[in-house]
Amino acid sequence: MGIFERYLTLWVGLCILAGVALGNLVPDFFGIVASLEYAHVNLVVALFIWVMIYPMMVQIDFSAIKDVGKKPRGLVLTLVINWLIKPFTMAALGWLFFRVLFADWVDPQSAGEYIAGMILLGVAPCTAMVFVWSQLTKGDPNYTLVQVSVNDIIMVFAFAPIAAFLLGVSDIHVPWETLLLSVVLYVVLPLVAGAWTRHRLERRGNGEQLGRLLHQLKPWSILGLLATVVLLFGFQAETIIAQPQTIGLIAIPLLIQTYGIFIIAYAAAYWLRLPHKVAAPACMIGTSNFFELAVAVAISLFGLHSGAALATVVGVLVEVPVMLSLVVIANRTRHWFGEVSHV
Repeated sequence: MGIFERYLTLWVGLCILAGVALGNLVPDFFGIVASLEYAHVNLVVALFIWVMIYPMMVQIDFSAIKDVGKKPRGLVLTLVINWLIKPFTMAALGWLFFRVLFADWVDPQSAGEYIAGMILLGVAPCTAMVFVWSQLTKGDPNYTLVQVSVNDIIMVFAFAPIAAFLLGVSDIHVPWETLLLSVVLYVVLPLVAGAWTRHRLERRGNGEQLGRLLHQLKPWSILGLLATVVLLFGFQAETIIAQPQTIGLIAIPLLIQTYGIFIIAYAAAYWLRLPHKVAAPACMIGTSNFFELAVAVAISLFGLHSGAALATVVGVLVEVPVMLSLVVIANRTRHWFGEVSHV
């Protein structure tokens, strides 16, 4: 294990502090970078995420993907968590905290908007960063690709109806450009590039060269993650400083939701006797969020400066540190699934 992976939690913590500091010191720079977006997808962040995902795509053995269907339990777990549990527990937690526990601290209108933002996060399961978490937990890249792909297909049809039901509105406008562009940037393009790279190396019959390439790419994958953290926290640095109490209130139910969903999914994976390389990515998919989509819908429904938009932004801020802690938990409990831990 290299120095980047061994001390990854430390590097992420330093990047969070750096992002907040730089975002307040040079806000104009981050404003320019934030403006480089299309359909609510920031192109610079997309580039860094692409750098993170590409090494895992090179690992995918397309000849083995056909065998994934023979072991459907991991797919079933992901789909049940994402679409039958997670959206509803998020809505319930939002109501509990902002209608009951925090009712004296938050006005009713803001409370409703915060709940709406949380619901949008809960109905938008992650697409891009799952590949990173899977790689960090030594997940099966072939199975992870299928899990993410099936989830994306279902999201196209299920996102709007579930969001509309939980928000109590009759019509949800799905920003199709955001959804489709994200899938293309985070899945299709790195997948094509990875497949092309692997094909060229395999055609030469050089397995050693493939292993050497993956070893060389690994530090760049971690650097892409760290650069993404700096940008995400830099974009929201002024909000973090200006509204720390509000962000803290929103973060509490989001943290409970994230760890709670992981516990449910991880326990189910253990009960289903899934191998760790399938169980860990399955739980990560169910736990993390597709924050670009959630932010875009929140802005279109409630406005740029609404409480709903702020709640989705807090989801962005919570995502990386919390998911990184879950990676550590998954790696340290590998032996529960009959596999030797390397941590």
